[in-house]
Amino acid sequence: MNVLLSALLTVAVTTLTVAAMLVMRSRSPEGSWFSDGDRASGVFGVLATGFSVLLGFIVFLAFESYDEARSGATTEAEIVSQQLETAQLMPAAVRADLTGQLVCYARSVAGTEWDAMVAGTIGDAVNPWGVAMFRTFQTADPQTGPEQSAYDRWADQTSDREQARMARVHGAEGLIPFPLWLVLYVVSGLIFVYLLFFADPRERAVTQGLLMGSITVVITLLMLLLGFFDHPHGHGVGKLEPTAMERTLRVTAEEVAAVGLRVDAPCDEDGRARDD
Repeated sequence: MNVLLSALLTVAVTTLTVAAMLVMRSRSPEGSWFSDGDRASGVFGVLATGFSVLLGFIVFLAFESYDEARSGATTEAEIVSQQLETAQLMPAAVRADLTGQLVCYARSVAGTEWDAMVAGTIGDAVNPWGVAMFRTFQTADPQTGPEQSAYDRWADQTSDREQARMARVHGAEGLIPFPLWLVLYVVSGLIFVYLLFFADPRERAVTQGLLMGSITVVITLLMLLLGFFDHPHGHGVGKLEPTAMERTLRVTAEEVAAVGLRVDAPCDEDGRARDD
């Protein structure tokens, strides 16, 4: 959700609740609908405190998942860059294939795979170029000491890359289950309804509107923030984008050109396999 749409939604919800408060004020008895205001305020305090604690805890956990996905994307890009160097020390029979497939892996992460995460359709799908590299790696037959060292190093880096990928795709389809969303919306609605019974014609309209509007703005913004963290991948402000992997692709291209290495990647710019 972009900033403009969020702002418009916040204004719309606040306008609606403030209008409801003013209508209720025009029909309420003096002193509000509660005969004991202190007792009613105490009940409202319990509702508001419980809601804020629950919402704050969820936002904290959602932010942790957001940060984990961001860190995973950065780590994955760094490992891909390292594996490109390791591939040049592998046996000659697999060196070119691993290099090209690794470039295609990076392209697919920044292209088709990221689009699938934004759409929430990635599911449990594996990266096809990760599978291709594994098959190529199985055919490697290291003979010399450097080749054996590169072979072992590649295996370790592959494991680290897969863990980073799991962190990156975690939460792409949403982190917060529906029952929890339902509870949050029900409690939010209950707070708004409860506030309406504090309508008092003796209070100024501005005061009553501020009472309802301030609480509405806070709750709405927190719910929007929670929705932002629930789907961290995208192209809006603050959303996670494949910046790290795109940077790796650019740096890799410069390094390859600098050492005069020719890379024949069997894919297009989005990581889709070419039809040979």
